[in-house]
Amino acid sequence: MTMTTNPAPSQLSAQGAGLAVDIACQTLGLPSVRTNHTPMAEQAVKNRMTHTGFLAELLSCEVDDRHTRRLSRRIKEAKFPRHKRLTDFDDTAIKDLPAGTLAALGEPGWIEAGHPLVLLGDSGTGKTHLLIGVGIAAAEHDKRVRYTTTAALVNELVEASDHKQLTRTVNRYARIDLLCLDELGYLHLDPKGAELLFQIITAREERASIAAASNSPFSEWGRTFTDARLAAAVVDRLTFNATIIDTGSVSYRLRSRRSPRPTPTKDGRS
Repeated sequence: MTMTTNPAPSQLSAQGAGLAVDIACQTLGLPSVRTNHTPMAEQAVKNRMTHTGFLAELLSCEVDDRHTRRLSRRIKEAKFPRHKRLTDFDDTAIKDLPAGTLAALGEPGWIEAGHPLVLLGDSGTGKTHLLIGVGIAAAEHDKRVRYTTTAALVNELVEASDHKQLTRTVNRYARIDLLCLDELGYLHLDPKGAELLFQIITAREERASIAAASNSPFSEWGRTFTDARLAAAVVDRLTFNATIIDTGSVSYRLRSRRSPRPTPTKDGRS
């Protein structure tokens, strides 16, 4: 009887191996490995790395890129109207602002503790800049953030109520780590809108943070919520364990435009 042996499988060519890696990366959802495996493999050969060392670096690249993509997605999902950072804000524009306040707001501790933030001041004093800044900082710490104006949120809640989707909408907002609520007090809310907004605030009380910006002092919130008791309840919930910043009455934008320019010297240099 003649014995036959199966031939040893031939090794993949470099081109075939590259194609196999591409297909595997598409299947497994590894875009960074797909993009970087060839140059990193070449570098690994030059550096005389072990197979395990090369694999570790390649997978670390995928993990890092995936983390970056997730944070970018967090910022996009927050729906900020523009991009502002806390580090771009001139904190000297706010009188009596304790040192380190903005730096602390750029860290996630207050959000993880469920503490509120309230920004009070006239229009143009930097409230929205700060609101977006804390929101972007939170998103970059991998927190779920949503920015909205009070009017847009109330309209969304009224529409959800009309379509019997209110519970689902309230629960969705309750799961967000930080709700950035802008223009609170700009418009007078009807009783239904005020009560629906109160539901959102109550659903998040001491569990998830709200950062609210208003051009009205607390004493005038009764005009926004139409009912003095409801306004008092809202103030109570938004100020308990809160950081409250008064941005004042001097326009931040106007102040920036009026910043003194360097005085030119005799030779025309500044």
